[in-house]
Amino acid sequence: MNRSTLSSPPDDPDGPPLQELAERVRAHPNVQDKLDIHRAYEDPVGRSVSFEHPFFPDATGEVRIGDDCAALPNGHGDHLLLAAEGLLPEFVQEHPWFAGYSAVMVNLSDICAMGGRPLAVADTLWIRDRADGEEVWAGMQAAAEAYGVPVVGGHTSYRCDDRHLGVSVMGQAQHLLTSYDAQPGEVLLMAVDLDGSYFQEYPFWNASTDASAERLQSLLPLMSTVAADERASAAKDVSMGGLVGTLAMLLHTSDVGAEIQLENIPKPPEVAWEKWLVSFPSYSFLIATKSEHVASVQSLFQEYDVACESVGKVREEDGFWMTRGEDRVQLL
Repeated sequence: MNRSTLSSPPDDPDGPPLQELAERVRAHPNVQDKLDIHRAYEDPVGRSVSFEHPFFPDATGEVRIGDDCAALPNGHGDHLLLAAEGLLPEFVQEHPWFAGYSAVMVNLSDICAMGGRPLAVADTLWIRDRADGEEVWAGMQAAAEAYGVPVVGGHTSYRCDDRHLGVSVMGQAQHLLTSYDAQPGEVLLMAVDLDGSYFQEYPFWNASTDASAERLQSLLPLMSTVAADERASAAKDVSMGGLVGTLAMLLHTSDVGAEIQLENIPKPPEVAWEKWLVSFPSYSFLIATKSEHVASVQSLFQEYDVACESVGKVREEDGFWMTRGEDRVQLL
């Protein structure tokens, strides 16, 4: 996680002028990372790969790259989901317990974003010795117990100068949501758990570590319910780069544009807009849905005290626009 250097005066709840806000958010390194991320797979691989397995001849199909998870057809009408996350070495060094916890937590969100349910977690850990990994392990185990998803194995290397951590998770989806299927005219919803606080100086909104296991586990199935009821066509979990970086990725994979209304975005009242727009909430999803499903999706999340608001619309034209009142600027 990168530290945020963005701030606005506490007595200015609307933040800077819209054009200035757009420029500052656009320049944030976490947003820039998301704008460039497709280059890691499109140039060498493309947007999809053919999946065939000699031992499972019925499990064939195209696996689209750039989603929150790899969605593998299993030949029975549903999909196995596979996601992985590597944490910045500096973060693992400075905050080993929270890095371990976060590595599990963020992977579970990837599974949920695609309409799936997480099954199990595996880790890859580089440490000096056993004692050097105790806090990382404690964090991973705390998350696994809180969410009810076990860590079942992985790989550990000793005698390494610095700590490094990667985590992968497997899940299953009967009804798949992707980031490739947003359609012009659809409504963009943002669901987010606002009952939290920032983790130190990082742009990470933590609504997880102080929540009960009962609450955390009750939230995991909500996106699979949305998918099963066909109440959405596309979704993505809000991750590094916040709402802006995440929506930019969804627009790229779906080949569409969007316009968002700043004042409609659910936000903690004390947080500056320019920080919130690039923040990574521990539980948050962007959902593209038809207007007739908006109320039912909102009701589902609000039943669990998760804010869910209509923040904009998908556009056929390229471009990512943001409005506030009568002002309108092109963000990306």
